[in-house]
This record gives sequence, structure tokens and C-alpha cells, in this order.
Amino acid sequence: MFNSLSDRLTETFRNLRTKGRLSESDVNKTVRDIRLALLEADVALPVVKAFTHNVRERALGAEVSEALNPAQQVVKIVNDELVSILGGETRGIRFAKQPPTVIMLAGLQGSGKTTLAGKLAYWLKEQGHTPMLVAADLQRPNAVTQLEVVGQRAGVPVFAPERGNVSGHDAVGGDVEGTRSHGDPVAVSRHGIAEATARQHDVVIVDTAGRLAVDENLMRQAADIRAAISPDEVLFVIDAMIGQAAVETAEAFLEGVDVTGVVLTKLDGDARGGAALSVAEVTGRPIMFASTGEGVKDFEVFHPDRMASRILDMGDVLTLIEQAEKAFDRAQAAEMERKFLAAEDFTFDDFLQQMAAIKKMGSLKSILGMMPGMGQMKAQLDAFDEREFDRVEAMVRSMTPFERNHPKQINGSRRARIAKGSGVSTSEVNQLLERFGDAQKMMKQLAKGGGIPGMPGMGSGPGKRGRQQAPQRKKSKSGNPAKRAAEERAAAQKASQRPVSGSSFGGAGEVDPAAFDPAQLPKGFEKFLGQ
Repeated sequence: MFNSLSDRLTETFRNLRTKGRLSESDVNKTVRDIRLALLEADVALPVVKAFTHNVRERALGAEVSEALNPAQQVVKIVNDELVSILGGETRGIRFAKQPPTVIMLAGLQGSGKTTLAGKLAYWLKEQGHTPMLVAADLQRPNAVTQLEVVGQRAGVPVFAPERGNVSGHDAVGGDVEGTRSHGDPVAVSRHGIAEATARQHDVVIVDTAGRLAVDENLMRQAADIRAAISPDEVLFVIDAMIGQAAVETAEAFLEGVDVTGVVLTKLDGDARGGAALSVAEVTGRPIMFASTGEGVKDFEVFHPDRMASRILDMGDVLTLIEQAEKAFDRAQAAEMERKFLAAEDFTFDDFLQQMAAIKKMGSLKSILGMMPGMGQMKAQLDAFDEREFDRVEAMVRSMTPFERNHPKQINGSRRARIAKGSGVSTSEVNQLLERFGDAQKMMKQLAKGGGIPGMPGMGSGPGKRGRQQAPQRKKSKSGNPAKRAAEERAAAQKASQRPVSGSSFGGAGEVDPAAFDPAQLPKGFEKFLGQ
């Protein structure tokens, strides 16, 4: 979504790295480039003005002039200001002290409210809650049916006493073109909460109707539903691809319905999306969630600091770790660790388990996109074909249980059968087996302490079966007492000056913090240090 903004900012900061000291003209040029990047990304003009003003004031102050690395300090300032306009802090749902917690969804038609209702319900279910959906959108054709389908996918019950508009006519507000009204959304919302209370559901999500544009009828109906059900949260669902209209729409809903939070949808699109970044700053309401795809699992809590890191191409390692913890089974991970330490062969069955866990984490492109610096490899990521994993999995599943655990026993006839069963050529099967054999050798070498070829300092560690050095021959002691005492003093002094071993990377066991120089670190590593 924010690729163009990320590219422009990354290029701007790249030009600063060659400067050991920043002059006022350097700061002005940087601020001008940032302003153009934000405007091209469709960020609202008032937000751009406030953002660049704050960056310039801080960049010209002592904060940068006294820094050891001014360029890195400017990046930190921009990161801080991005976090600020995105809301500052992560804000979760405020649950009611007395269940059920009522969440009302509001927004324009086509913003993705109905799909988001199912995603939010699924996420709440994963958190241990018992949500129920209420179909209060009786205007859009087949909206009730769509919510029922979404609820079924999420495994959440749907309260839908009225079928709503099933003939393509406006079903709300009385008879239209000779058709009769199909129900009152206010009454449906009220009865839905009563039903949830009776069934002991602790969260109720009310899906309301939208319009193609903000109008009086839309606001009146939304305000009536809010007054009738007194929701604990009113989430404004906004399409991140609608451009500058996002700000105007957000302000209208804030005034008409008094929303408490914002949800961004369609963040997986390729639009500039900068207007969505303006919503939190303009309305003063936090962005709470983000929708990143069509599946019920393509939903995440919005963290302003992590989103700022993604925009600045510094990755989102924390989200990646959280997804991995959910996807990987602890027992399987422990077994893999045992096999690795015991230098046992990694089998194709183990490979299938790892593939299944990665699929649970979502798209591989999105996973790789969370790694720091991957913004510089957009072309390679775009060219990456995820269907290659499907072909590899098809080849593995075409093997017998014996072949998966004994890949070295797969001869020519077996390879031909595997190729025929998976719809690939025999050469592709040969390449898979060759790469798999190389991976097995590398894992064994790591387990034995041999290290990765070309990586210094990765030798044998404690408890590893690496190659041991031959014991040094002890020097004989002198028979002269005075000479022997002098030799012992010299040996003691030499031992005290020798660095204490204990680091598997060849460093000293204890490091003097005062002697540590951050400039010696590899490029890009400084962002992992505390500021």
C-alpha cells in the first residue's frame, strides 16, 4: 500500500548518509523531499504541513547537531513523527464491565464492513471471546446473506431475523417503487443485543448499512442505531484506497455518529493510501485494526510504531515473531530442535510440517516484506511465484512414507513415478532431491559445530563434536628457584592480559562498555540499539 512513500523516503535518507554534519540547507532539502513524498502519497495537506514543520524544528535543533550520526538522528525524528500522526499508541477494544460488549460498524457502502465483521469476530473468537454478528444492513441487496456466509466461515453465529433487500430495491424507509419495507434496522439491532444476552455471548458486532456517499439518510439511520443500542465501540471502516475523500468522510462520520476508532481495509492494494494515514491526525480517533486481504485471518491489530517501521523499510520483526508463535507448534519445534542437536537427518515429513506452519502465517511475500531492508528487493518479491511451493509440496506428497524418510533410496524409477504423480518433469524432481541433500548436509555441519562455509567465528561450541585442537606440550620448569619464580610471574602477567574466552564468536567474555564503539557495527544495525 505505502510502497511509493517508502521508496521516496528511503531515497531521501540514502542521500544523507554521506554527510557527517548537516547544514541548514541540507535540512531544508530533506524536509522538501519529505513534503513531496507525503503529497505524492496523497496525505492530507494540513497533516503534511504539521509533519514537515515538526521535522524541521527538531532537525535544526540540538537533537541533531550534537548527534554522533546526524543522518540516523533525522531518520529517528521522521519515525517518531510518523508514529505520532498514526495515533501514537496501540489502542485495543474497550470491553464492557457487564457483557455483552457492543461494537457497531459504520462506513460507506463498499468499504468492506460486512467482510470486516467476520474478520473481527474470528479474531475475537481466537482471543477467547464468544462473539455474535447482527445483520442490521437491510438496504444493500443480499447483505444479510453475505454476512451469514462470512459468519459461517468465521465459525460465529449470525442474528438475522429479517432478510433485508433481496430484490435490488431500497428496503429501508418505507415503500419504494411499490416494494414493501423489509424490516427496521434499529429494531433488529436492539433485538440482536437481547438475543446475545440470552445466549450469553460476550461480544455483539452490529453490521450497519452504508451509502455510496455521505448523505442525510445514512447519518440519520446510523445515529438512530447508536442511540438505540448505546455501543461500547463505534468503529469507522474506511477503504484505504479512496484517496482524499477519506478525510472528508471520516470528519462527516465523526460529527454525525461520533466514532471511537478507525479500521483500515484493503491495505493489500497498490494505491498510494496516504490519505488513510491522515485519518487519525484529522479526527483524533485511533486506528485500531487493519485488514490486509480477503481471508478471515487477514486481519491484525494496528500498531503505529510497527507501521512506521514498515514505511521506513525497517521491517516489522515483532509482528513476524507473533505470527510465528501462533503458527508453529511447540511440540514440533522441540522435536526439530532435538533432531538438530542430535545431528539426525531432516526428512521430507519434517519439511511438510514446516510448510504447513508457514502457510498458517499467511502469504510468503507478506512475511518476507516484514524483514528489514526488503523494500530494496521489491522487484524480486514481485517476481517471486508462490505457486512454486505448491509444486514442491505436490512432489513431496507423491512420495511414499518410506521415500519421505529415506530420500537417498529414491532411484530412477521412483523419481519417474513421483514426477508423473505430481505433474512435473523428472529433472524438477532431481533438482528437489539435490537441494534437499545439500540442506541436510548444511544442517549436520551446523549441528557438529562446523559452521556455515564462509562465515567466520562459527566453529565448534560447547558440547559440539567439532575438531579438537591437539594439546600443547607443557614447558619444563627450571631447577633454579629464582629463575622459576621469575618464569611464574611472567606467565601470570601474560595470562592476566589474555582475553577470556567464552564467546562463540571469538570475542571476550566480558566487554568494557566504555570501550564499545557503535561505529564499528555493520550498516543498518544501529536501529536495534536503544535510542
